[in-house]
Amino acid sequence: MDQPLASACRFETERLVVGPWHELVENDDLAAMVTPMLTESVTRALPEDWRGEFSLDRTQRWIAERDAESPTLLVLDKTANTPVGLVLLFESTTELDGTDFRVGYLLDEMHWGQGFASEIVAGLVTWARMLPEQVTLRAGVETGHQASARVLAKNGFELSVSEGATDLYCLRTSEPA
Repeated sequence: MDQPLASACRFETERLVVGPWHELVENDDLAAMVTPMLTESVTRALPEDWRGEFSLDRTQRWIAERDAESPTLLVLDKTANTPVGLVLLFESTTELDGTDFRVGYLLDEMHWGQGFASEIVAGLVTWARMLPEQVTLRAGVETGHQASARVLAKNGFELSVSEGATDLYCLRTSEPA
């Protein structure tokens, strides 16, 4: 496979435009747009080295690290063209099981409780179901984080296993016809 499927992930929902962050925003503006989203409250459940306050310089390094790992999608409000959140897609492919995506997402604090997480996950599931192969989406949720668990369950994910402080949810698309 020349380019990961995740690189081609683009979709729109009623309120949102979602696509690769470097395609939606000029590189010079990306760090300035992402930095305000990366607050202590937003990053507290993320990997340890992603937690805490972010300066513009730290965000630029963080963006470079994410670019080296996997595609990252920017979520923009269609009307205001302002950032709502990020989606990270870690992709692996096997001949037997199709493509597997480990999904992570975060929302800007000012957009919490407005249904954006459900809308993002629903759009991602719709995109995955349109792919020409079977896809498995996996997402981890901090144990006890009821809102995130509900977002996944509402969109067809099922709890597959609990590992320490994380509950892992899974959704498998149907085999292509």
